[in-house]
Amino acid sequence: MHRVHLLTTGGTIEKRYVEQDGSMENTVPQIRRCLSLMRLPNTEVTVEELMNIDSLIMTDDHRKLIAQRVLAQAIEGTAVLVTHGTDTMVETGKVVADTLARHAGAGNVPVVFTGAMTPFGIEGSDALQNLTEALLATKLLHGGVHLVFHGEIFPIGNVRKDRENSRFLRTESGAASSANRQ
Repeated sequence: MHRVHLLTTGGTIEKRYVEQDGSMENTVPQIRRCLSLMRLPNTEVTVEELMNIDSLIMTDDHRKLIAQRVLAQAIEGTAVLVTHGTDTMVETGKVVADTLARHAGAGNVPVVFTGAMTPFGIEGSDALQNLTEALLATKLLHGGVHLVFHGEIFPIGNVRKDRENSRFLRTESGAASSANRQ
């Protein structure tokens, strides 16, 4: 049985339409609904709803908490999937990678970050595709921190968000600056 610990942190993948004011907000977590639509034989997914916020308001303390929760699972040998807002996903992933690097043996399990450009439940959403691919990646990858999105796998140190084209791109080096995160 393949075990995956899924940490939810919010972001677009978790947003819902609020009809009273016509906004999209992080209100009620959506990941369990997504999982209920999947066939996952021989896969045990535990869900930890850690937070449900837009990644643009995430603080260093939020990132440290995410890294601590990932580390606890990695030490146990459990693959980890983190759903996260796309705007600062790479930044959080790097904090997690740095945390795992400081603990012997913690980097031997796959840690996968994913999210969505369009909320689950909205026509054309990429949420279910990205979640499915990320779950599969936890079975195929051997260790390290990766971002899985739109059919691609990126090492966390070599990826940046391309806002103009609503996708992620591989960078030449691990030094993707915040200026590149547009």
